[in-house]
Amino acid sequence: MTLINGLPAHVLLVHVVVVLIPLSALALVTAALWPRAARRLGLLLPVLAFVALVSVPLTTQAGEWLERHVDDDALVRRHTELGDGLLPWALGLFVLAAVVWWAGRRAPAQPGQGSGMRWSALPVRIVVGVFSLAVAVGAVVDVYRIGDSGAKAAWHDAYSKTATGPKDHDD
Repeated sequence: MTLINGLPAHVLLVHVVVVLIPLSALALVTAALWPRAARRLGLLLPVLAFVALVSVPLTTQAGEWLERHVDDDALVRRHTELGDGLLPWALGLFVLAAVVWWAGRRAPAQPGQGSGMRWSALPVRIVVGVFSLAVAVGAVVDVYRIGDSGAKAAWHDAYSKTATGPKDHDD
């Protein structure tokens, strides 16, 4: 991945990661803590987390291409280092989303029905809920840190702190 419609692919693909990782994290925590939500989300939960997972290395590869085409800068290097750490979080989101989906589909819709795994068992829900919350928070915080460092790298000297254009737009 290099360019999309003349723009560096990274600056476009990053939006996919910035939307899908937090969305996957929110869906995971909701489904892990609320079994009815897990059943309602169904296959959408692991599919969403999988698309988020796949978007991370695509965005990272596009970012590495872009890094080779901009001036060497400490802020860019910091952003690249942070970006390399997102894949394990995205993988964790996907694995836990698959577990929650699988367990949710095996659980009976109503207590006392069926012979599937007892997803509603409190200890299982607590463990999965704690892991899901920890991975979700870690992933979202990492996306924030990466995005913040990327914005600083891209914009640190690229604008004037004082307005340079006309202040009155009623002309």
